[in-house]
Amino acid sequence: MNWKHLLFSFDGRVGRGPYWGFFVVCLIVFGGFGAFTVVSAFNAADRTAAGSGTSVGIALVGLAFLWPSLAIQAKRWHDVDKSAWWILISLVPVVGGLVALIFNGFIAGTPGPNRFGAVSG
Repeated sequence: MNWKHLLFSFDGRVGRGPYWGFFVVCLIVFGGFGAFTVVSAFNAADRTAAGSGTSVGIALVGLAFLWPSLAIQAKRWHDVDKSAWWILISLVPVVGGLVALIFNGFIAGTPGPNRFGAVSG
């Protein structure tokens, strides 16, 4: 599977490895932004200006990561033989995110091909 298909297509399936890999990249990127925000706020004379500048950066990176995260999560739902509409379970407060994490991060996909194709990652 190529990167373009992995990050931008909602078709097909991926295993838990690419899901966790993308999750770790997100943690590193947003953790780095968070650390930079804290350090720049402590070192800046005008803390409000320092915080708002990095907040814009975090928002832009968040928008850049939105489509790829939805695409990978859709493929993980396909891997456990569920529709990509299950992404919406994440909108349910408290339990929704936990259900999505369990299904996407810990439950193995359907062995062999399912209605969404063969696993490719």
